[in-house]
Amino acid sequence: MDDVSEIVTEKPRVSRPRVMDEVTEAIASDIFSGRYKPGHSLPTENELCTAHGVSRTVIREALKVLAAKGLILTRPRIGSVVCEEDNWNIIDAQVLAWHASNALGDKLFDAILEARRAIEPLVAEIAASRATMREIADLEAACDGMANAGEDIVVFSRHDIAFHQTLYAASHNPVFRQIGGMIDAALTATLRATAVISVDHRTNAVVVHRELLEALRMRNQPAAREAANRILDLAAHDLEIAKKNADS
Repeated sequence: MDDVSEIVTEKPRVSRPRVMDEVTEAIASDIFSGRYKPGHSLPTENELCTAHGVSRTVIREALKVLAAKGLILTRPRIGSVVCEEDNWNIIDAQVLAWHASNALGDKLFDAILEARRAIEPLVAEIAASRATMREIADLEAACDGMANAGEDIVVFSRHDIAFHQTLYAASHNPVFRQIGGMIDAALTATLRATAVISVDHRTNAVVVHRELLEALRMRNQPAAREAANRILDLAAHDLEIAKKNADS
């Protein structure tokens, strides 16, 4: 009888984490889109509750996440104020994804490319001496996936991202492996911005990725660095075209 009572009175579970994540992303998007500007206060908790149709608990949890990522500063009796852009934790993969989903953001994409130019050729050079046969096989599978994606930019992007994640992991350097964690969001954002580039672009991308794969397979470190630089040159070219298309 007790068992029956427990079944009858059991309340349905509410997926609060998912709701909180959605609210957090919505507020972050409002910050990145300029609706809430740096130095200005966010709406009050009650106003945010009404706007998003959630409880104050959810709003408070969302604001804590945004504060931890440097987007807002919450002060007693003042409320939440949007921080200046220099304080945003832009290398956080989640922040990067939120930011990039709103606009092309020339400064953001230029910064991503600049960081990759400083790091990725070295990562490739190191990976040429440390990559395992399993990792080389995974890189080859990613190249094949890119080549077979055809017109599907989503599939192409997924395999391109997998290639670079594996490359960073193949350095077997824990610091580079951590840095590689931002590659998913960075490449997703960049490839979305350059999705208008033709199939010829994607064909060229496959060629240079295969050059890097072969350099790793042959344990040729100088060739690996050179191939990584060619990949980044192609990325820079595509980004410039995407900027021009966005301005036209």
